[in-house]
Amino acid sequence: MPVRIGYTMMTEQAGPRELVSHVAGAEEAGFDFSVISDHSFPWLESQGHAPYAWSVLGAAAQATSRIPLMTYVTCPTFRYHPAVVAQKAATMQILSQGRFRLGLGSGENLNEHVVGAGWPAAHVRLEMLEEAVGVIRRMFTGVCVSHHGAHYDVENAKLWDLPDELPPIGIAASGPRSCELAGRQGDLVIATEPNPELLRTFDAHRVGQLPVSYGTDRDAAVARAHKQFRWALGGWKVNAELPGPAGFEQASQHTRPGDVAESIPCGDDVDAFVEAVRPYAEAGFTEVALVQIGGDRQEPFLEWAEAKLLPALRKL
Repeated sequence: MPVRIGYTMMTEQAGPRELVSHVAGAEEAGFDFSVISDHSFPWLESQGHAPYAWSVLGAAAQATSRIPLMTYVTCPTFRYHPAVVAQKAATMQILSQGRFRLGLGSGENLNEHVVGAGWPAAHVRLEMLEEAVGVIRRMFTGVCVSHHGAHYDVENAKLWDLPDELPPIGIAASGPRSCELAGRQGDLVIATEPNPELLRTFDAHRVGQLPVSYGTDRDAAVARAHKQFRWALGGWKVNAELPGPAGFEQASQHTRPGDVAESIPCGDDVDAFVEAVRPYAEAGFTEVALVQIGGDRQEPFLEWAEAKLLPALRKL
């Protein structure tokens, strides 16, 4: 089976109306699915945006008719209480007529610090995520839920509008413990690296993500990727901890354009983009969502993807 190719609504680099227009364009171009980031801050100030992802999703559900929608990812432990996430996900599944998947993760300090709840150690964040997923799954049953756990309290909560088909839950995995959690509580696993060892015990759908920088001028595409996406080379252990764009600016100040170009396909060489996706296919990923870097470069990318990139990727 060919790898399904998705489109990313990158909330850090475009405003809400633009994001809805972009995903409608992705549906027209023939992308198999779409995902959206859920941030309260951009990674770098040069990205310049952070609209509320759930409002964008509601609008996207009305602006499209075919393309699946998915959070990539929402953190149900700090900014959002898990009972509220359950309500949002159920509503999105109804609005999209069964096209929504709920991607969950343990979050980043960059976004979750805004509620002033502190930022505990990674193992505590995973405990919180596990408890939150349990609350969401209980809410999805439609019963009245009361829960008093180590991290969350729920009092007499009930979802009054439930879809006929519940949204699948994906869980982001970046290490053995989170992958084990995804295996126990997730319907699919989400990962940003094609690490077959990390995922070898997980048999369900694997959804990956890959940043790309399309442009007919390769040097300009590399410069854009360096300006807006050099933070991504820091690795998850760093990226989860830094509290704001200034920290990412400092952490990535010595990253060179050449370093970025080694990790992110840049330009308009279809073969280079295919080779960047290939490790995901070989690692057993069933889906890969592409992130076109640059909020003002989506339309040319979508046109090129429809004409050249997607037909080549579907041969993987």
